[in-house]
Amino acid sequence: MSAVVREWAGIAGRDDVVLLDGFHALKHALRFGAEVLLVVAEEPDGVRSLAAELAPDVEEEVARLLRRGPLKELLPRVHPTGVAALAVRPDRDAGRAALARTPRPAPIVLLDNPRNLGNVGAVVRLAAGFGATGVVTRGDLDPWHPNVVRAGAGLHYATTVDRLELEELPPGPVYALDPEGEDIRALTLPDDALLAFGSERHGISPGLRARADHLVSLPMRPQVSSYNLATSVAMTLFHWGGPRP
Repeated sequence: MSAVVREWAGIAGRDDVVLLDGFHALKHALRFGAEVLLVVAEEPDGVRSLAAELAPDVEEEVARLLRRGPLKELLPRVHPTGVAALAVRPDRDAGRAALARTPRPAPIVLLDNPRNLGNVGAVVRLAAGFGATGVVTRGDLDPWHPNVVRAGAGLHYATTVDRLELEELPPGPVYALDPEGEDIRALTLPDDALLAFGSERHGISPGLRARADHLVSLPMRPQVSSYNLATSVAMTLFHWGGPRP
C-alpha cells in the first residue's frame, strides 16, 4: 500500500471529512474557504492545467495540496476530471447559528423529505448562486452525502447546509409551495422567509403544511403534473430576486 493510499484511508475514516469528487467540487470548496486536507490525481499535470485554465485564483493552492495516487484504488468511480479531495466539513454549530441569525439577508431553502440525491445537490448549487442563507432538509436523506456534494459541485461551502427537525427550524415565515396555494406572482417574498418544497412524489408533509404561514403555487398549465424540484427552487428564488447587484 502506497503512502498516499494510507494517508487517504486515515483521513477518509474521520466523521468530519467530506469527499470532493472532481475538479469543480475542489475549485468551489477552496474558493469558499474549505479546509482541504488532501488532493489526489492519477495525472497531476492535467489537474494543474485545469486549475490554470479554469480557476487561476486557486491554482497555487491546488498545486500545494496535489499528490499523485491511484484514484481507482480509492474510489468506486473516478470523476472524468481525474481528481478527488478530502476536506473538513464546516462546523455544524456555527452553521446553525448562521441560519438562526436575524435579520436575514436572504431566504432559507427548506426541502421536506427529499428523496433524490442529485436533486438536492442541484438545489444547493442554485442556493449558492442566488446567495440564499442556506439549504435545510428534513427526513432521512443526508444533505452532505458524497453524491449530493458531487451534484452541488462543492458549493456546500458557499452556503449553509444542514438537516433539521421541524421543531429546530430557524425563525421566519414559512412559504410552502403547494398547488392549492396563492399564485407566487401576486406575492413579494421577504428576505427572512423559509421557502419550503415538498418531496418529488408526495409534496409537503402534513406537519410542515400545518406549520406554514403561506401556501404558494407556481404557474403551470393544466394537465402538467409537476416541476422538477430544482426547477421549482430556481423559479421561486428568481421571483424572490437573487443577489443584489
